[in-house]
Amino acid sequence: MATLSAYSKKHKVTVVGSGNWGSAIAKIVAENTKEHPDVFEEEVQMWVYEEDTTVPKISKHYDAGSKFSTEPHKLTKLINHFHENIKYLPGIPLPPNLIANPSLQESVHNSTILVFNLPHQFIDGLCDQMKGHILPYARGVSCIKGVSVDSEDVRLFSESIGDKLGIYCGALSGANIANEVAQEKFSETTIAYDPPPMDSRNPTPKATTPQGPTPASSQLDLTAINEHKDSKGKTSKVKLIVPPSDLPPIDHNILKTLFHRPYFHVQVVSDVAGVSLGGALKNIVAIATGFVAGLGWGDNAKAAVMRVGLLEMVKFGKMFFSNNVQTKTFTEESAGVADLITSCSGGRNYRCAKMSVERKVSIGEVEKEELNGQMLQGTSTAKEVYGFLKARGKESEFPLLVGTYRILQGEVRVEDLPDLMEGKKK
Repeated sequence: MATLSAYSKKHKVTVVGSGNWGSAIAKIVAENTKEHPDVFEEEVQMWVYEEDTTVPKISKHYDAGSKFSTEPHKLTKLINHFHENIKYLPGIPLPPNLIANPSLQESVHNSTILVFNLPHQFIDGLCDQMKGHILPYARGVSCIKGVSVDSEDVRLFSESIGDKLGIYCGALSGANIANEVAQEKFSETTIAYDPPPMDSRNPTPKATTPQGPTPASSQLDLTAINEHKDSKGKTSKVKLIVPPSDLPPIDHNILKTLFHRPYFHVQVVSDVAGVSLGGALKNIVAIATGFVAGLGWGDNAKAAVMRVGLLEMVKFGKMFFSNNVQTKTFTEESAGVADLITSCSGGRNYRCAKMSVERKVSIGEVEKEELNGQMLQGTSTAKEVYGFLKARGKESEFPLLVGTYRILQGEVRVEDLPDLMEGKKK
């Protein structure tokens, strides 16, 4: 457990985003800030995209005799009144110290820890609005799964946020179905956070002698270093600001204190790229698993696809993020193998792929019929990853990832997948 000890100031936390997963994470964070008043300010701000909403008739809060129920009201007003996000996380009580705020600038004001949990397509616009309104030494954690891929590069959402705002940002990902987490059903997650050197309060010796470290006068002041490495091992273009010494350092211990609950276990690692890639590539594997499930090939076939998929996920990480990605992130962490299993067992990429084969229609048609306007991440990621690999002549190195894309394009049949996984040309 983190303790305030000699630190005179506490961390203020804001959650940017209030959808299904955003509200679930905000609930966890607010529970923990209340439990650890020596480290955190109790009140947690949650930025909410404002909209007019009515209380659903099936809600326990509905009262036919009250205009508060029968007439539209601002979503933030309803959340703060009922302590429940009646639209995006209905039926789940939210802590009273979680405050819904429609003003992005007000919600992030003076916050030292920013938790990002919103659809990735809104990152750039919201970060632009936040510029000049956040503390320059704030630190972030992105709960946005996946990566941004084009033919030129693979970008982590956490680094996109960090570059936009001039801060350091880690990532949270794992086998986390939002409703199950909100209902306090046991689950695990992985937080990837590689603290920048200037955040360290412990000086590092410049040199050593045969007798041990040199005297304190020759120690390196890490707080004077404003450079840090990005996920590819290159010096980041962002020049970070050192947090004040009267704040507890934001490290693995602090983050575990902020996110760990009896029902939501947290492992903290330093492999931000591996955690982020796991959240993206598993969606392609889930589509492939759904394809073989739709054919009725059984659990053996699904296990085979998952095995090959996991190997290709590791290979992708090691090939394109060789300076940082660790194999064990994929094979041991919730953000790797556990998230893959969950996504390939009942996630929407899996389900839609399965239904497309069973109904003998394209996955795009299933998407339109089943997802109420939402888009599958797996199909777009498959296209982006294929373009990235093709630009480098690496298609043959990733037969499952490429084969899944070719099936989506109608170039080959689902029945060809076993041969495609072996690298046989079709």
